[in-house]
Amino acid sequence: MNIYDFKVQTARGEQKTLADYRGQVLLIVNTATKCGLAPQFKELQRLHETYKDAGLTVLGFPCNQFQNQEPVQNSEMAETCEINFGVTFPLLAKIDVNGPNADPLYKYLKKEASGFFGSGIKWNFTKFLVDAEGRVVKRYSPTTKPLKFEADIKKLLEQASKKNPVAR
Repeated sequence: MNIYDFKVQTARGEQKTLADYRGQVLLIVNTATKCGLAPQFKELQRLHETYKDAGLTVLGFPCNQFQNQEPVQNSEMAETCEINFGVTFPLLAKIDVNGPNADPLYKYLKKEASGFFGSGIKWNFTKFLVDAEGRVVKRYSPTTKPLKFEADIKKLLEQASKKNPVAR
């Protein structure tokens, strides 16, 4: 099993397979528009704009499990992110990241990269970096700002371009 075996739901309710992102570096983040860490949307967007043509895709998975910080419907959440934070990277349907109803993708991510206090997601804006071959490389805490690990992203993009220079 790898990251490409998972299907997710878009904010519009359509099924999407992560195999569509094969060969790209992924930054997977559980998000919330009402979270105190929501300003990270701007840094996530900056990474998306800077590196999308080099093979990075940021995927946002809204989550309402932490103090009701994503209480709105999927369509309103996507609009809020675009208007308030300029987000153009893909935002998927709202999911659970912990507990018995945790999305299978997040069960997998947590198994592949445990956090400091175990495998559970501590808060919104926990970030997972996945290489272009679908391997979970690193997990970053909610408080780690996205631009702090830009060098890690660049390294994975460089590795991917060396393995498949024609695709970029």
